[in-house]
Amino acid sequence: MRPLDWAEIPGWDEDDHAAARAAFCVTGDAPEGDARAWFEAAFEPVEVTDPGAAHFTGYYEPELPASRSRSARFPAPLYALPAGFDFSRPWASRAEIAAGDLLAGYEIAFVDSAIEAFLAQVQGSVRLRLAEGGTLRLGFAGKNGQPYRSIGAELVARGVAPVAEMTPDRIRRWCAQNPAAVQDLLNTNPSFVFFRRLDLPEGTGPIGAMGQPVTAGRSLAVDPEVIPLGSPVWVDCPGFGRRLMVAQDTGSAIRGAGRGDLFLGSGAEAGRQAGAINARGRMIWLRRRG
Repeated sequence: MRPLDWAEIPGWDEDDHAAARAAFCVTGDAPEGDARAWFEAAFEPVEVTDPGAAHFTGYYEPELPASRSRSARFPAPLYALPAGFDFSRPWASRAEIAAGDLLAGYEIAFVDSAIEAFLAQVQGSVRLRLAEGGTLRLGFAGKNGQPYRSIGAELVARGVAPVAEMTPDRIRRWCAQNPAAVQDLLNTNPSFVFFRRLDLPEGTGPIGAMGQPVTAGRSLAVDPEVIPLGSPVWVDCPGFGRRLMVAQDTGSAIRGAGRGDLFLGSGAEAGRQAGAINARGRMIWLRRRG
């Protein structure tokens, strides 16, 4: 990591520092007044990787039609964490869960396809528009302790499409064209995510790793072994832009220096934007001054 001067950060002067401070204050404290001056006085910028070597992706909160009851229209369950779950050791793999009856009785709701249930697990949260009426928000409750493997990378390895074209929508198309092979594809990722019900206002983002809502366009997931949660992080990402964000979330696939996952919001348009982000850029950690 290399300390920088503020003048070495293109776009720093033009950002909306007050918006970044508002996101920061969801999980931390900051004084009123000139937001930019406070950030510059309280923190020092540190380049996390070589310029251009950071790797950014995007994530979002899916919004899906669903039902509290299983039916032909809604066959795919989203599960709660089993009672007495032991986080100290790996649990059954995705394939073992799919093949057995291990989670009977722990269904929270049902969505219209296995791939949508899977992608909701990848995102770690979901907003369900229930056929019975109303909205149900679900957030991350835990996972089975098995390693995460990308099904997009699996399809690339099979020659389905090059990595630059392997978006969530491309995966959905493959699943629609190969319905009998979907579960086998999903089983290549042993990791499995459980959900919990959330009582959140309509306009609030999903809950991040710090136990508070994340902010669209201002929160990102990082590896907390590299960047402490709650830290401001300057992001310079092609296809997204340059702005100050806050490390308020984590993710199974977000590991290592310079790895960041940008929260884009909720719903289909946010999903489209998130799926389009897979780029190398610049990550600058704002380290609190001693």
